[in-house]
Amino acid sequence: MTVVGPFGLSVRDQALEAGVQAGLAAVESGLLDATKSDVPFITEAAQHLVRAGGKRFRPLLAMLAAQFGDADAPGVVPAAVVVELTHLATLYHDDVMDEADVRRGVDSANSRWGNSVAVLTGDFLFARASHILADLGPEAVRIQAEAFERLVTGQILETAGPRDGRDPVDHYLEVMRGKTGSLIAVACRFGAMMSGADEATVDILTQYGERLGVAFQLADDVLDIASDSHESGKTPGTDLLEGIPTLPVLHLRAQAAADGKPDDLALVELLDGDLGDPDRLAEALRLLRAHPALAQARRDTVRYAQAARAVLKPLPECYAKLALEEMCDAVVHRAG
Repeated sequence: MTVVGPFGLSVRDQALEAGVQAGLAAVESGLLDATKSDVPFITEAAQHLVRAGGKRFRPLLAMLAAQFGDADAPGVVPAAVVVELTHLATLYHDDVMDEADVRRGVDSANSRWGNSVAVLTGDFLFARASHILADLGPEAVRIQAEAFERLVTGQILETAGPRDGRDPVDHYLEVMRGKTGSLIAVACRFGAMMSGADEATVDILTQYGERLGVAFQLADDVLDIASDSHESGKTPGTDLLEGIPTLPVLHLRAQAAADGKPDDLALVELLDGDLGDPDRLAEALRLLRAHPALAQARRDTVRYAQAARAVLKPLPECYAKLALEEMCDAVVHRAG
């Protein structure tokens, strides 16, 4: 049994491991090629996050989904590169919107070169992704366009907030399905589709990807509060400090509004105050870790991960299916 990819995913078959590792290496090479420019400064900026590393979660899923057809089909690696380039481009834009200073352990592009360069570099990556996509055919272009529309819509909905009368938790989950789930779904869809898998298999893996994507993001929400380490890739409490309304906080606010318990209202007031004081942030984390809202967020994470696992049931038993199932378990494990 060997371990590849994010979360220490177990791969129990040497042939599968070799194929996945070869695919991921080809994707890495493809990312470097796609981010080269005749202008050295553009190359430096475009490769900034590529060279910083990352989980390569989406390419890994594409490689696993491709196992249900011809995993060596010529479109599999380029499609995985397209999805990862799109993801990287959104990170450049997200860091500008969030005024982030650090990404993947290095200075964010906006803090290093300014917002204009970061936005334009993200646009450059979108352009390179589109160039590769054009060679994969009109159906691939349409799928990517629809997913990107959902991703941007999710980002806009997050920025705008829930409309009057809309349950904030339902709104948040809708945002996650678009902002995170849509592109992970495309990674699975492209992997299966480019490998020549049948339509039913492609549909199953697409549904799996979206559900897993939501579970993955919800696990990050839990980790931001529950973890004392750097499992989430950032310091615990970062989302709280930045005022990002993650799922545990939304559950807390809903419970405080419904029950009006003094302790809950006091915690909401603490979260609404200045958390720049390390003592106040530490107190907020301590109280949230003991609050039922965190347990509810964990249950939501498990629910989406279990739904992702369940949708795989019709697929034939094989090592690739087992790896996808274990990915669901790994996401749940991350959330504690």
